[in-house]
Amino acid sequence: MIPAAMLTFVAAQLGMREDALLDYAARSQTHYDHSAALQRIYGYRPFEGLVRDRFAEWLEGVAVETKTNDALAATMLEELRAQRIIVPGPTTVERACADALVAAERRVVHRITDRIEPHDRQSLLRMLSERMDDGTSRFVWLRRHEAGGNSADANHLLDRLQWLSELAIPLHVIDGVPAHRIARLRRQGERYYADGLRELPEVRRLAILAVCAIEWRAMLADAIIETHERITGRLRRQAQRACAATTLDRKDTITGVLRSLATLGGTMVEARTVGDDVTTAVARSLGWNELERLTSTAAMLTAAIDADPIDHLGSGYHRFRRYAPRMLDALELRGGRSAEPLLAAIELLRDLNRHSRSDLPPEPPIAFARPKWRRRLLPKTSDRRLWETAVLFALGEAIRSGDVWLTQSRRHREPSRELVPVTAVMTAARLAVPHDVADWIASRRAVLERAMDDVSAAAACGTLAGTIDDGALRADRLEADPPPGADDLVLALYGSMPSVRITDLLLDVERWTGFADAFTDLRTGSACKDRIGLLSVILADGINLPLAKMAEAIGIRTHWQLLRVARWHVEDEAYKRALATIVEAQAGLTMARVWGEGRTSSSDGQFFPAGGPGEAMNLVNARYGTEPGVKAYAHLSDQFAPSRCGPSPPPRMRLLTSSTDCSVATLADRSASITPTRVATPTTSSPPAACSTTASRRASAIYPTNASTPSRQARLPLSSVR
Repeated sequence: MIPAAMLTFVAAQLGMREDALLDYAARSQTHYDHSAALQRIYGYRPFEGLVRDRFAEWLEGVAVETKTNDALAATMLEELRAQRIIVPGPTTVERACADALVAAERRVVHRITDRIEPHDRQSLLRMLSERMDDGTSRFVWLRRHEAGGNSADANHLLDRLQWLSELAIPLHVIDGVPAHRIARLRRQGERYYADGLRELPEVRRLAILAVCAIEWRAMLADAIIETHERITGRLRRQAQRACAATTLDRKDTITGVLRSLATLGGTMVEARTVGDDVTTAVARSLGWNELERLTSTAAMLTAAIDADPIDHLGSGYHRFRRYAPRMLDALELRGGRSAEPLLAAIELLRDLNRHSRSDLPPEPPIAFARPKWRRRLLPKTSDRRLWETAVLFALGEAIRSGDVWLTQSRRHREPSRELVPVTAVMTAARLAVPHDVADWIASRRAVLERAMDDVSAAAACGTLAGTIDDGALRADRLEADPPPGADDLVLALYGSMPSVRITDLLLDVERWTGFADAFTDLRTGSACKDRIGLLSVILADGINLPLAKMAEAIGIRTHWQLLRVARWHVEDEAYKRALATIVEAQAGLTMARVWGEGRTSSSDGQFFPAGGPGEAMNLVNARYGTEPGVKAYAHLSDQFAPSRCGPSPPPRMRLLTSSTDCSVATLADRSASITPTRVATPTTSSPPAACSTTASRRASAIYPTNASTPSRQARLPLSSVR
């Protein structure tokens, strides 16, 4: 409202009446005139006409490289402001981003399809039409590439890899296509059945088939290596048991020999004490013939007890022969300088297999072998079984350590490919790391020197929490020293907390954080509309309950509804984004700042041994010996939020997957675009096995079967789980 005094003064200066301005503001054209005048003065342009068309072309190119809808919208707004273009309304921005994403998807699909040769197109389409012996399509048969535990499983995987290798879709088909676009097309292909793919447009169908054919070759190679490691792990455990059984089976013999020797020793000591002849005492006690027999028996038992499990590994040679020749021919192995002896041995083994030769050359390469293996190979360089077994065991160890890698792999690729380019690091403001190696070493040296000075000063003042013995610092172990009444306070706090149903908790946390928006549709990128079904799938995954049992227990969703949500919305990347959303929300809480700023972390690992049937999985970490099991390594921030959690990597890969480098992995196309100190990389549970009666009763307690379908704000119908 213009003040009356000002209006009177301006009207007098212009020689007009005071009410002449009232009609001016009522004109609809006035707003447009003012907007045009402001655009001329400040150099802004409206988002329309030629400007809009050119911007749409630019946005389409950006959409190809962008991972999420939100990131594309943020990039669009930033570019609009940079080009001094008036930002349109929210609906216009959403529509422009949606059109750009659709156009980008089509551009990527056409880029891939246009590079496929006509004869390769027919071969790809055969994947949908050919049927296997069990009635499934070849496409479904190919995507079943889970790692196994025996030679038959290895041959099944090699059959699939051989078919894809003969298909020979060239790698240049996906050159220049962003990695997240390739992964998206592959994940779509893994969720379609043959009938569903046939309903897609041919261009998109061919693009998905080509990407799957290329990506599955790498995944099959990884599965073959994992199967080989499981086989070697099982053989190693069997050899250890054989050594233990040898000692146990000869327990009575060992006991008898020890008793006889003890008796003989007592007789000899007694004879020496009383001054008798020791030779006569030995003859009178056991006799020299019996002593000679005991000596040879003791030597034999000592050799048996001292035997290494390596001596029993040759019994698994026949298992290797069932698949190892095909595996070595199918995999392209590369390595660094330290792996050259092993690669030479592998090449020799390939040549022997191709020419069906059983004899080794006079001096086969053995420099690759560890000392224990080498001591056994040197006297028996002509033993083909022992030498080939040593090569295959060394191959598994070299791949785990990173000395040997596969040219086409996702898990065992060249370690240098895991590094982020220097140019990307230099343009990333989030990574405060030196760009020069000398600067980094100098900074680390300065930190070390300051720490040494602090230790020296503390030692001189007598305030050092430890002792220095012979130049070695030994820190005192910190003992837990809670104040009196702390335990009672903890129990009182727990007692004051209300009993909460897990489903109510899921809905509350989802309402507070919106983590369900991370589970987007793999095809459209839109959030899941069925929140109740989504949370039911997440809960079933968390308690390792099959979806069919969950559907029976809740009664408000069918098995097919839950299966549809799980197939198109729930995946590892979605879990990462959802956990990142929860971590970000936690960091904003006032209580979280009481514990820390979220910039430091604590790292620790837990080892879960595998026994019984689980030993066949041979999940071995080279740093922690040969015991089968899973070593989970987690990084917890000072705000008690996970910054990273996953399987512990091999020693030589530890640098590439440390807590600091998880932010580097984020830049290297690994997960969501979030603050590096809060990167969340959870591990999801493995596919559930057959549901037990206990799990079924647990699900029945979670969801009553007579519950009606709740609304968006309703509670999940939990009954008794606390």
